[in-house]
Amino acid sequence: MSTMQIDRLLDTVIKLGASDLHLTVGRKPTLRLHGGLKNLDTKVLEPDDMVTLMKAITPERSQNELQEVGSCDFGFAYGSAGRFRVSVFRQRGDIAIVLRLIPSRLLTFDEIGLPQQVQDLIRRPRGMFLVTGPTGSGKTTSLATMIDYINMNYERHIITMEDPIEYYHYHKKSILNQREIGNDTPSFAEALRRALRQDPDCILVGEMRDLETIEAAIRAAETGHLVFGTLHTTGAAKTIDRVVDAFPVTQQNQVRVQLSTALLCVLSQVLLGRVDKPGVVAGYEFLVVTPAVANLIRDNKTFRIDSAIQTGKKFGMQLLDEHLWSHYIAGRVSAEEMIDKCKNPQDLTERVHKLGRQVGRAELDSEEDKAADE
Repeated sequence: MSTMQIDRLLDTVIKLGASDLHLTVGRKPTLRLHGGLKNLDTKVLEPDDMVTLMKAITPERSQNELQEVGSCDFGFAYGSAGRFRVSVFRQRGDIAIVLRLIPSRLLTFDEIGLPQQVQDLIRRPRGMFLVTGPTGSGKTTSLATMIDYINMNYERHIITMEDPIEYYHYHKKSILNQREIGNDTPSFAEALRRALRQDPDCILVGEMRDLETIEAAIRAAETGHLVFGTLHTTGAAKTIDRVVDAFPVTQQNQVRVQLSTALLCVLSQVLLGRVDKPGVVAGYEFLVVTPAVANLIRDNKTFRIDSAIQTGKKFGMQLLDEHLWSHYIAGRVSAEEMIDKCKNPQDLTERVHKLGRQVGRAELDSEEDKAADE
């Protein structure tokens, strides 16, 4: 296997529009395509192939890390076609590699279907904008789109802290500095602490992993910066609980008060495979912190946030399940996909049944019966 080979594989990823490439011993190179896995028609990978492929793309520093701790992450640009985020790790003593394609073209608000209100919120001079969702739900892409929008339209100093950097941004109307954890700075918390001395207007914290980072992010939002942060939570109410729960019990009341004033909104998202055409579509839950919502956060009544979202439609708010339902009714996603990704499967299953449809295998059977009857 020559380096030529890895180029061929990467070209295939780009040509087919796959999101990931999986390389592991005992299997052919495999693409993740529109959510499914698809083997490429080449030879089954052997241990030596994996070493060669790893060496072809892995920088020296990361190879040392792989030796020491058994895994490493890095990103590299692949011509003008895009960047790849790479994770190399050992398994059963062999090497495995997963490459995620980060397209070079940034999408627009309309293309990814972000709620309209987002554009108004990212003009704000201060506050915290949380984007949450499971791994691979498109958080990075949504944030890159927002950062790009600010970069094009406003004069701001934007500092991002990412692990690793995925989308590369260029200076437009704004000044944009991107710091990579492990490369430019040791940790999110350290980068955040320093950022406040770097005259930023907007700060993007790739991941709010630990208490120190969450604390620093809230402080930055309070002191007159627009802070974007991500968490791996699903749903707006859960996100607020997760932030509060990161703190010792004695500080939680104070944090609720801080959040009620600092938090602008929570955008929670999932990605769903489409049935109407190849590709994916995003489902969003969107909470805007109005004075009423701020009161709920302060009084520890997050269990009432969902009903606040329901009544907050005029502020652009929406519940995840409502958005998924609208995708389903419009024929963009299957009932199973909607049920898999929603928050209240039982509730949505009943709604499907009320339409006289079934979920899962039964849905397909009834379609076939209908065809047979005709």
